Amino acid sequence: MLTFRLPSRLPSQLNSRIKRLFTVLAFESSADDTCVAVVTSDRRILSNVVIRQNDLVQKHGGINPAAAAHAHQANLPIAVRQALKEANLGISNIDGIAFTRGPGMGVCLAATLNAAKTLAAVHDKPLVGVHHMQAHTLTALLTTPTHNFTGEPNPAYPRFPYLTLLVSGGHTQIVLANSINSFRIMATTLDESIGRCIDKVSRLLQIEWAGLSPGAALEKFCLEPEDGLVPDAFLPFPVIMPRKFTFSFSGLHSYVDILLERSGGIEKLTRANRLAVARAFQQAAVEQLEEKLALALRECERQDIKVGHLVVSGGVASNMFLRERLKACLSTHATWPIQAVFPPIQFCTDNAAMVGWASMHRFLAGDHDDYTVNPRAKWSIEDLETEPQPATSGIS
Repeated sequence: MLTFRLPSRLPSQLNSRIKRLFTVLAFESSADDTCVAVVTSDRRILSNVVIRQNDLVQKHGGINPAAAAHAHQANLPIAVRQALKEANLGISNIDGIAFTRGPGMGVCLAATLNAAKTLAAVHDKPLVGVHHMQAHTLTALLTTPTHNFTGEPNPAYPRFPYLTLLVSGGHTQIVLANSINSFRIMATTLDESIGRCIDKVSRLLQIEWAGLSPGAALEKFCLEPEDGLVPDAFLPFPVIMPRKFTFSFSGLHSYVDILLERSGGIEKLTRANRLAVARAFQQAAVEQLEEKLALALRECERQDIKVGHLVVSGGVASNMFLRERLKACLSTHATWPIQAVFPPIQFCTDNAAMVGWASMHRFLAGDHDDYTVNPRAKWSIEDLETEPQPATSGIS
């Protein structure tokens, strides 16, 4: 059994409410990854199974919802069996079942929703549907130790309020997290997400994936030791939506499209040309994140909101170039100490462990969903504050 363990000392708010260990079997299938995990209320990840669809994505030139849903249906029994086996538990040892209710692709959400509802109903287990972006936002509360091994509070553990930069294939947002269910969107994308834009450019430049996701392949390509050479038709990437709380990434991949057309097609570009374009694109995409983050920091200062942490989550958060640039951005633009917090890479991309943890406060408070609950493909994270919530919570 592979167990992700953290120091046993818990936040006092959570520790005071746990009468016994609570174990959650969690599902996630909002896009193309089939994920099942087992998480406990004492912050242990007993299993975290992820079955990816990179080959399907490459075949279809992106996520094909129908193909992805069929793959989820085929992969789910395997993933559930493996998650329980790795956790060394049977379904009788599971106290609650959680799943991603939304947002996401409707047919993909339905796959794990139906699996979770059926298991919960048959085995008489409580059920909780989780907001996908809330799960990403709270991931660092699971994966970051609350205390150092000396017993002192860990300064890297996020404490509310904190900023979250959500960067994935479906979303690009800067969110102010005030509590486990109170979020304010400070900046969001006008068109497509940074993750989707990166994937498109990776395909346009015909970067070899070799079993990786398109975004990971582009990052790896940019790290090649050879020099790049900009093509004759190259012009610097434009600064998009400057000084506005709005992301826009469609223009960046459109720029690459235009560049290829002016160059006579991808076949006319050398490997050095493609390398130079990939690096310039990656820099332009990250610079847009930096510029909006600087705006958010200034807005927090203006409103006297003393955030102490920036949590960066979502699949694109695994990009090491982005991580280093964001740390530098905090050093440059923050007028008080703000620490960047990055979950381990395997918990930045979509996973079910984050879903299990995001559900925990509701399970511990005895607040559950009915078995008739339906998916919500469109669902703002800000809506969580106005929707019925338990009177108490288990995550501090």
